[in-house]
Amino acid sequence: MKETTATITFESTSPDETRRLGRVLGSVAKPGDVFALIGTLGAGKTELVKGVASGLGVADEGGVNSPTFVLVNEYDGRLHVYHVDAYRLGGTTELKAIGFEEICQSGGLVVIEWADRVGSLIPSRALWTAIEVTGDRTRRMVLTGPFDDVKRIESALSISAE
Repeated sequence: MKETTATITFESTSPDETRRLGRVLGSVAKPGDVFALIGTLGAGKTELVKGVASGLGVADEGGVNSPTFVLVNEYDGRLHVYHVDAYRLGGTTELKAIGFEEICQSGGLVVIEWADRVGSLIPSRALWTAIEVTGDRTRRMVLTGPFDDVKRIESALSISAE
């Protein structure tokens, strides 16, 4: 029987390495993908998104910032990127109100920070990335998602799957 999900772990020793992982994710992203990010304040979620934007050819990576107060930022690259921040949302009702379900069906790439706060609305096809602070500058990122997607990322990163 074919596995349906897979997990890989990436160790980052700097914000540059976190952005490098993001660039790989952006380079292999497909229309309709959803990247669901989990991590504490300052864990590096937005740094990862900056890398994703770079990997998609977004012209102004420096313009990528956390949409904490506006809830959704959009960027144009190889795919249209919807960068959602669920930190200030009270739950799934508010996420529905901003059109999240429609955004997920738009054919662009959806990257949502604080995805665990609205987990029931995250599509089952999502790539979940949990970022754990392991030191002042070090992070452990555990990526879990559809088997074929994770294997494509693993191949691009040239690291071993768990």
